[in-house]
Amino acid sequence: MTARERVKRCVDFDHPDRVPRDIWLLPIAWEQHGRGAVEAFLRRWPTDFGRPDVPNPKLQALVEGDPCAVGLHRDEWGCVFVNVQAGVIGQVKRPILDDWSRLEDLRPPLAALEFDIAEADRRCRASDRFILADCCPRPFERMQFLRGTERLLRDIARDPPELHALIELVHGFYCREVERWSRTAVDGIMFMDDWGSQRGLLISPTRWRQLFKPLYGDYARLAHAAGKKVFMHSDGCIFDIFDDLIEIGVDAINSQLFCMDLARIGQRFRGRISFWGEIDRQHVLPAENAEAARQAVRAVVEHLYDPAGGVIAQFELGGGARLANAEAVFQTWCELTGGSAADGPTATT
Repeated sequence: MTARERVKRCVDFDHPDRVPRDIWLLPIAWEQHGRGAVEAFLRRWPTDFGRPDVPNPKLQALVEGDPCAVGLHRDEWGCVFVNVQAGVIGQVKRPILDDWSRLEDLRPPLAALEFDIAEADRRCRASDRFILADCCPRPFERMQFLRGTERLLRDIARDPPELHALIELVHGFYCREVERWSRTAVDGIMFMDDWGSQRGLLISPTRWRQLFKPLYGDYARLAHAAGKKVFMHSDGCIFDIFDDLIEIGVDAINSQLFCMDLARIGQRFRGRISFWGEIDRQHVLPAENAEAARQAVRAVVEHLYDPAGGVIAQFELGGGARLANAEAVFQTWCELTGGSAADGPTATT
């Protein structure tokens, strides 16, 4: 199978030839391990996923600085991030919507919609990987960047009319972005928001369902109407909303499985949604002994794996992660479920 066929069969529970692989590589990994070692690892274990990476000069003209370099970075919405550590992304310290009076002047970055669809199609068709679009709606996080996290959480509790105006503005832009990318030859649309703490949701499940579930439902409907798969990422303990994500049509969820009860997740949701990773990056990937990584994969296989599909071997190679543990993760997946390092896409696809 091609990587594209493999991932599609996995999320359709249609017996892929092996478990698909994916790795999220943070820039800090290059700093910690060295470019040669990381490139060699990626050659041994190529991902089944890709992005079209379509140039958009108008959008890039709105951005200032490097988001992963020490210093200041201004994103396409005008939010300024302060970064004190190379290789990761900083934080917004002075939100531009610290006062609701500034809301009427806020404008979404419509330049993001002006990418070349024909070029996106060409890049998708030149690859045999499963291609996710170059957009990533994140309404909760975007509103945190604009308003500030503590301020936004108070807004969610107090429910002022300005909150709903902000949601409408941000969500309207993201719907247009999803709709435009859904016209291209990409295979899937991804959206995200980190909703979990270590123990539960950051807001009540009831309030989440009132304010945010309908937004994700709209993105999923737009994508599915165009025949695209729907992928979502959310960190933390999000057990309470798995049923909701399944209901709105999320095909694959990237979540911190080890922040939750893995056995309980398997009992409730195995076979109902695809688990797009992940192997624990807080304790397992930085562990001194690679056996921790092997045990983690065994646990995921035991509770979530089905030869028909529903599991993607994914993890993040970021700060603190050891390459020996990353190697052990993919090797153990092969030992337990089949496949090898040599059966992935080539480096040029």
